[in-house]
Amino acid sequence: MRISRLGIFVLITLTVFISTNCSVYNRIMARKNLVDGAEAYKNRKFAEAEEKFRIAVDYDPERVSTESKTAQLFLARTIHSEFAGNRSKKDRARLAIEEYRKALESFLASYKESKAAFEQNANDEKAKKQYEQDSETVGSIVRAVANLYENLQEDAKWREWQLKTAQNKDYPDDTRANAYIALGAKQNSCANDISDNEPVKKTVVKEEGAVFEFVKPEDDETFDKLKECISKGTEYIDKALELSKNSESGWSYKTSLLVQNMRLAEMNGEDEKKEEFKKEADEAKEKFQKLADERRKKEEAEKAAKEAEEGKKEGEKKAEEKK
Repeated sequence: MRISRLGIFVLITLTVFISTNCSVYNRIMARKNLVDGAEAYKNRKFAEAEEKFRIAVDYDPERVSTESKTAQLFLARTIHSEFAGNRSKKDRARLAIEEYRKALESFLASYKESKAAFEQNANDEKAKKQYEQDSETVGSIVRAVANLYENLQEDAKWREWQLKTAQNKDYPDDTRANAYIALGAKQNSCANDISDNEPVKKTVVKEEGAVFEFVKPEDDETFDKLKECISKGTEYIDKALELSKNSESGWSYKTSLLVQNMRLAEMNGEDEKKEEFKKEADEAKEKFQKLADERRKKEEAEKAAKEAEEGKKEGEKKAEEKK
């Protein structure tokens, strides 16, 4: 059967109209279920929240719309919350990881877009805000997955996750830096478990009083492990500071690992090296304390501004009531 050109045009127009309206309907329904799910989540009705978020995602399984991406993230958080409330539900933790990975894929795509938009026009406040929001969301998802692997005591998967994050240039610099810091922190703990305990750490009484001295572990295997932990930890933290030079936690662990290097130098009888590491450790500690002070001052200023704004609103409210 032949169809006229007019008939074809009408058919195409009708198809576009239907698909457009279907798209609008899907977004409306996704938004409704997202709102209902959020309300259920707030009231800790996790089963209901999970159901609503899944429905919202199903209206846009490709997770293109904001509603669907947000629903996918909240779906993961809901399942995560169930596990947090009962750590024996390990299957929920593993399911949460799966759902977080889906959310991460979508938000990474959004991050790339907002980053490009911000770099094109750094003076655009809206573009800057979206870029920072997407960056923070990606970082929060990465931390959540790492937290779940840690609680499941799946150390190999935790390390693999952190390494992949740290080495992936598609991730925000702060997210990569935090992954390196987490890896460095583990290595610092590994070194400290050896160097901060007897018989490696000894208390010696001298004229000026009791002091600590550090001697080589009795077996070579333990000593090699100590050196490896210090070396790897230092490497990770240095990489973190390359990505985020003003990371407070980065400089904190930098200080700690320089102290570990001091102890190692003492064990090897390298007094000059020990003094060099001490000088570096003091400088790193000073940098850390400066950053910590700046953060506290900023937090205090923000708190004061918030209280002043609330006081102003309260004053205006009372003034209105007197009229």
